[in-house]
Amino acid sequence: MKASSDIKEIAKLFLKLGFTAFGGPAAHTAMMRDEVVVKRNWLTDQQFLDLMGATNLIPGPNSTELAIHLGKEKGGWKGLLIAGSCFILPSVIITGIFAWLYKQYGQLPQVEPFVYGIKPAIIAIILAAIYPLGKQSLKSKELAIIGILVLALSFIVFNEIVLMFGAGLLFMMYTSVKEKNTLKSIFPVTFLQIPATAVVSATNMNLFWIFLKIGAILYGSGYVLFAFLDTELMSTGLLSRRQLIDAIAVGQFTPGPVTSSVTFIGYQINGISGAVISTFAVFLPSFVFVAVLNPLVKILRNSKLFSSFLDAVNIASVALIVSICFTMGKETITDWRTIAIAAIGILLTFGFRKINTVFIILGGSLLGYLLTLI
Repeated sequence: MKASSDIKEIAKLFLKLGFTAFGGPAAHTAMMRDEVVVKRNWLTDQQFLDLMGATNLIPGPNSTELAIHLGKEKGGWKGLLIAGSCFILPSVIITGIFAWLYKQYGQLPQVEPFVYGIKPAIIAIILAAIYPLGKQSLKSKELAIIGILVLALSFIVFNEIVLMFGAGLLFMMYTSVKEKNTLKSIFPVTFLQIPATAVVSATNMNLFWIFLKIGAILYGSGYVLFAFLDTELMSTGLLSRRQLIDAIAVGQFTPGPVTSSVTFIGYQINGISGAVISTFAVFLPSFVFVAVLNPLVKILRNSKLFSSFLDAVNIASVALIVSICFTMGKETITDWRTIAIAAIGILLTFGFRKINTVFIILGGSLLGYLLTLI
């Protein structure tokens, strides 16, 4: 009965997140921490940080993979499948509806006034979540220096995987020298390079292989996806520039993973079957990668040398989220209205720790809409 109730709880939580998690991977991470660490005590902050750091080391959409990790921790292999599927499903359904409307009417509904207030509210949510994670990850002066270094470099060379692996390897070597150990146990990391294939036609088989490949080699946040789409689909004539831009817009103003833009694209190319095939293909590698990686996280933590690697990856992950938050702030907090929404959001999230992040998002959306009427 306990296992069954755990699965139901996992399904309920990640369906809710799937419908309410706006704002991209950093915001999704903040909301997941609020739910599984603060409210439900499924994990400690350290365990959450370890999973967050591990997620950032593998290809695929980060927030989706974090959801899959969390499901595995709480409900085993069933939990892994349920958490990932429930987090993805709402976004895919909403995106599918937009795809159908777009196909019918040639344009997207006007939702900008409501999105206007969501963006600054999301920054408040991210800051409230990253503060305790940052405190947890700052275990030494050396790690603080690495965090500052990663944050500074993120504004110059925004390559998430290089910064995280670099931080991890640097601190692991430092620990090894400090402990007077050798580096015998360091394993080389190789990346699977899948050559680009020419797209002959818009068949479902082509869509499957295109999006399977993208899902298997996509590093960083889901926003990197759009560079791949430009190469694989627009340059080959399967998708127009206007359709690509509208697909990006759908991914940004719908909840859940931004990678659900693939559903929109698949529908435009080959209807419902194209949407289903494309969505399945792009998310499939995430489930496989997490299934392989999840058992290794505890092994890494139990090894002193690899534990130092994980500590550095964790602080690097926090630094990168701070960097993303700063960039988002520059882009979204642009006038007195957005400043007011962000300030109210920060006061609420820091002043009332137990407040549900969904209310912050809904409140920001409504306030944004009302302020645009002034």
